[in-house]
Amino acid sequence: MNDYLGYLLGQANHALFKDFDAVVREAGLSSIEWRVLATLSGQPPMPVGELAHEVLSQQPTVTKLVQRLAAQAWVTLRDDPSDQRRTLVSITATGQKKVTPLIAQAREHEAAVLGALSTAEVQRLKDQLRRLAQAR
Repeated sequence: MNDYLGYLLGQANHALFKDFDAVVREAGLSSIEWRVLATLSGQPPMPVGELAHEVLSQQPTVTKLVQRLAAQAWVTLRDDPSDQRRTLVSITATGQKKVTPLIAQAREHEAAVLGALSTAEVQRLKDQLRRLAQAR
């Protein structure tokens, strides 16, 4: 089964994140806190459900997490003016200050991990992964 796509994607994911996860922890964040802040970085306010989908987590988990992040002033929560049942999440300046250096480090780490591939190969890989992810 070591040629099964799910196995290979899992192994690639592990190779990409195993060392960077230590950087995230050193910055005082859990991996899901990192994913939430990085996802919100530079984006307009996002509904909690969409955020949960983007960070590959369950909505109740993300709801609790963003409440904790709001208590730390890293995100803000507000009712969606177009649908009062939804909550919009946005990153604050404090949250952005926390995540910006990590985003830069993540890009450096990615470049190091993918260093054996050409620019064209990296682009093809990312394009194919995007297509695969959109198929779900």
